[in-house]
Amino acid sequence: MVPAGSRDGDLARADAARALVERAASELGGLDVVVNGASAGFEPTPFEEVTEADVDAALGATVKGSFFVTQAAAPYLRESRGLAVMLEDVAAYLPWPSFAAHCAAKAAQAMLTRTLARALAPEVRVCGVAPGAVAVEPGQEERRRAETVLGRLGDAEDVAGAILYLAGAEFVTGTTLVVDGGRLLRSPGGQSGSSRHA
Repeated sequence: MVPAGSRDGDLARADAARALVERAASELGGLDVVVNGASAGFEPTPFEEVTEADVDAALGATVKGSFFVTQAAAPYLRESRGLAVMLEDVAAYLPWPSFAAHCAAKAAQAMLTRTLARALAPEVRVCGVAPGAVAVEPGQEERRRAETVLGRLGDAEDVAGAILYLAGAEFVTGTTLVVDGGRLLRSPGGQSGSSRHA
């Protein structure tokens, strides 16, 4: 496994995304699973105050990053008959006005899950994992637990377990596994909300 963060390049740029994939493939001797987890712009902001830079940040890492990393990884994944995972967010399915740019970016990423699953089939599977409340701000734990039907917060192991399941689920593609403790069942529209990934 080769984890990567912002220090490894600006994944909103196609050349940086390609360089990261080439480095990972070289170090690992190929690629079996690629997880697109880059994201930015997750700050509560009134819609009227969102700037172009805010929107660029949200769409850049989340949408362009996922697009160009998967594009660069496609030859390796075809060779291994591997899996690309989009680390989505329940924000893709809930309209949170204070997180409008983030919701839009995650909704676009969710569509990439389905579009790229068709584009790369049959050799490569593409699936999404949409976490809910996994890591929350201190002091918000009780409120966030109450937003789920299971009455608890998620953790990194919950998200990792979903990814491991998908890695072995060879007849699953183009769909998203929601890992939110039933958060979507409680909120038909949701007004604010805040989900951070592990």
